[in-house]
Amino acid sequence: MRSSHYFRSGLAAILAVFLLGFPAGAQILIVETAPAQEELPSLKDKNVLLVYGGWEGHKPADFAKRVGAWLKEEGAVLTVSDSLGIYTDEEFMASVDLVVQYWTMGKITREQEAGLLKAVKNGTGIAGCHGGLGDSFRDNTEYQYMVGGQWVAHPGGEIDHRVNIIDREDPVTRGVEDFDIHTEQYYMHVDPNVKVLATTTFNGAVDSWIDRAVIPVVWKKYYGQGRVFYLSVGHSPGTFEVPEVWTILSRGIRWASGSKHLPKEEWMSPVYGGR
Repeated sequence: MRSSHYFRSGLAAILAVFLLGFPAGAQILIVETAPAQEELPSLKDKNVLLVYGGWEGHKPADFAKRVGAWLKEEGAVLTVSDSLGIYTDEEFMASVDLVVQYWTMGKITREQEAGLLKAVKNGTGIAGCHGGLGDSFRDNTEYQYMVGGQWVAHPGGEIDHRVNIIDREDPVTRGVEDFDIHTEQYYMHVDPNVKVLATTTFNGAVDSWIDRAVIPVVWKKYYGQGRVFYLSVGHSPGTFEVPEVWTILSRGIRWASGSKHLPKEEWMSPVYGGR
């Protein structure tokens, strides 16, 4: 599908030919000068592993129930696990297109972590939200390296704040407007090489030193060949009733499922420039 911009440009060129004419015997060459807009991959027939557990305050079973039902509706071949031990099954993990994880804090063994990291490096995508992906396994820095960020604090607990969409062309956030929400506002340490799609701005009401700090809320990245998608919103089941939250999460899951099936995207744009 061509983007509307390039379609209009081509149409304008054709109209100009008819209005202005062209030399006898001239040939018209129409050149497509841009690739088609990226569309999100389908989940149909993809092998998806949904892993949930950890801190019960985030109600991981409720997350698994809701997201698992949606994955089935989308046609995914779904495996659900409440144990991290499944990450050590190398043959199975090699067959997985996508891991959706919602496991807050807790501990992961060296073997379990190695199994997950190897699968993602080799092209298995991984997606998740809030503490279920961005505050898992606080002792495991290589895991955090893969995710691209780590939770630090949520000053004030559940508060009113705004999420600003900063990339309106990416298929994950296209058509989504800035929105207000009442939930935890995650202050995170973030890899500057992630592709940031949305941010939030802090005030100094609780911690003066973070006044006006802008922190990513939504990002995508690669770890080896695997696509990684993260959304920091997702504290409680009601959060997913917010249309913008569900749209971003469901689209991000679909995007992450494409690692083994689509070319690697090239959009490296570090936050901090250099020479």
